[in-house]
Amino acid sequence: MQETMNILQSEFLKSCVETAQMMAITMVACLVFGTLIGLILHLTSNPMFFPNRIVNAIAGTIVNVIRSLPFIILLIILIPFTRLVAGTNLGSTAASVPLAIAAIPFFARLVEGAFSEVDKGVVEAAFSTGASISLIIRKVLFVEAMPGLIRAFTVTFVSVIGYSAMAGSVGGGGIGDLAIRYGYYRYQSGVMWVTAAVLVIIVQFGQWLGDKVALKFTKK
Repeated sequence: MQETMNILQSEFLKSCVETAQMMAITMVACLVFGTLIGLILHLTSNPMFFPNRIVNAIAGTIVNVIRSLPFIILLIILIPFTRLVAGTNLGSTAASVPLAIAAIPFFARLVEGAFSEVDKGVVEAAFSTGASISLIIRKVLFVEAMPGLIRAFTVTFVSVIGYSAMAGSVGGGGIGDLAIRYGYYRYQSGVMWVTAAVLVIIVQFGQWLGDKVALKFTKK
């Protein structure tokens, strides 16, 4: 018990900071690139906007290929690319590269689904008023899809928490790395239970907060 406490006192805060860093970089990348790709997928498949089978097929294929790879395999495949981008394949910054690449296509598909759920009648009514496509995208499509986009972001956040823990198995740092190094390899079950509890709390809080924000936008 004392050894567990010593490990947590010396390593726990650092691991939490590393996990927070991985999550921040990954989620910002998701928000920017995932939203953009999801929007492209929707616009190129919707006859009211910019239907383009070739662009849609290329973007959809790339998204599907990345999503079909288990994250642990993607981690290994991307080691050379991660080293090129981050200068190393170890640590939380390096782990953010494969995390982002895995999470962006996942979020993009959810974003596409959120846009597809927007009532077509609302979009058609906006077109009938003579509004420009850019205005409809900003003021109609995004506004109407906002609750779905927030839920998509929440689901992605929960998934990335699991990915970040898995990244610890290849030296990615963070809470997952702490659990594996001490909880698994050194048989410190107390460390394993504490890290598991922290991950559960983070996920539950993230889900609760996401649901609250989505509900607020739904009421509007």
